[in-house]
This record gives sequence, structure tokens and C-alpha cells, in this order.
Amino acid sequence: MRTAFLLFILFLTSAVCAQIKTPTEPVVKTPFAESLQAILVTTADAGAVRGKAQRFERQKANSDWKAVGEEFQVVVGKRGIAWSRDSAPEDATTFKKEGDGKAPAGMFPLISAFGADAKPDALRLPYTEIKDFTECVDDPNSSHYNTIVDRMQVGIFDWASSEKMIEIGSPYDLGIFVAYNTYPVKAGEGSCIFLHIWNDAATGTAGCTAMARENLETIFDWIDPAKNPYLVQMTEADHKKYRKAWKLPK
Repeated sequence: MRTAFLLFILFLTSAVCAQIKTPTEPVVKTPFAESLQAILVTTADAGAVRGKAQRFERQKANSDWKAVGEEFQVVVGKRGIAWSRDSAPEDATTFKKEGDGKAPAGMFPLISAFGADAKPDALRLPYTEIKDFTECVDDPNSSHYNTIVDRMQVGIFDWASSEKMIEIGSPYDLGIFVAYNTYPVKAGEGSCIFLHIWNDAATGTAGCTAMARENLETIFDWIDPAKNPYLVQMTEADHKKYRKAWKLPK
């Protein structure tokens, strides 16, 4: 009887442990120097909400960047932009953090996409179709912080705060995950940063970079994970200051 009871306890313990899933470690970050595709976003100053964007490509690492298509308008955080700590120059004094209403400045891989419908045929990035239980975790105390998860597949979840993505509505009909604060994830430095559809051309975001749907659709058709695409985002003055040294698109 005692043996049977112990076996039963072991079974329950194993069942519970099997439900606790930890986030998959991100792949190693590909350096910006090896990127062959980039989206350059610049704003007039660190507090500006409106910005301009341009797609770029190059044939090989360290070669010249060439503009692709036309420049288009974007909006960034409702409180502007602030440097990411892992992209910032030595003299930076203001940094992006959770809940500050600022979009990150720096250089960030574009690693996956999401949307409200099935994966578009032309899209080559990994894709998540958002459903009722798709959430982006913004609780710094969670082991899933700054990741998109399905609440019903995670098992025992450990967060008190998240974006329930289906509830955002049309802005998340299409989106791309910006790998800010990802290599590794650091608690409190910001989460759930995307390229997504804007509400309009004047309204800032909680920290994402947003644009007209047709421009995001163009990016969906163009972006190629084999070319290690990046978002390059900063003020016009910082772009001018660091463009040559950092070999940024112009």
C-alpha cells in the first residue's frame, strides 16, 4: 500500500513538472555588421513621435547600403525614443526601460512576425497567428518576460501582467518582433517591442514603431531572415554622428 502511494505521489510530481515550461533560449545574436537588410528609422529629436523610415540592402557585409523603395512615415513611442543599453554610445545618459512610453534607439534584429490571420504566403520569417490566448509578457518578474506565449501551452504561468494581443485589434493584424532586450533578456529594460500598424500618422505608441498597413505589408514581402534583417533607429543627429563609425545605412 505504501509503495503504491509513493508511486502515486511521484506520478503527480512528474505531471506537474511536465506542465512547467521555461522559455526557449534565443539563438545567438547575429552582429549588425553581418546584416544585409535594414530598416532605418530616424526622428527629429529624442522627444519626437513622428519619424521617417527607409528600407536598405547590401550585397555583402561591409559593402555600401542601397536604398530600396520609397521613404515612408512612421510613429514611435508616445514619449519619443531612448537608447538601448547594448547599443548606446559611451556618452548616453537616458536609456529605455519598461513602461516609459519610449521606443528603443539602437540596432536590433527583426526575428519573427505575427498576425491575426494565417501566415502570408510571401512571408519568410517565423510566424505566430495570434489567438485568444496569445500574450506578450511584460511582467519583469516572469521567466517569460519579453516573449510571446500561448497561455494554454505554457503550463503554469508566472506573470501578473501581459498584453493580450488579440484584444489590441487592427494594429496587431500584422507585426514583426523587434529583438530589443533579447540577448539576453534583462528585467525591467523593456518588452514587447514590435513593428506594427499605426492608429494614425500622429498618435505615438507604448514603445513600438508603427506605420501604415501598406508599408508593413511591403516589409512582410521583402524581409528575408537569411539576410539577418535589422531595425536601425535613432535621432537624425545621432544617425549623422555615428553613421560612418557604425557603418549605418544613409
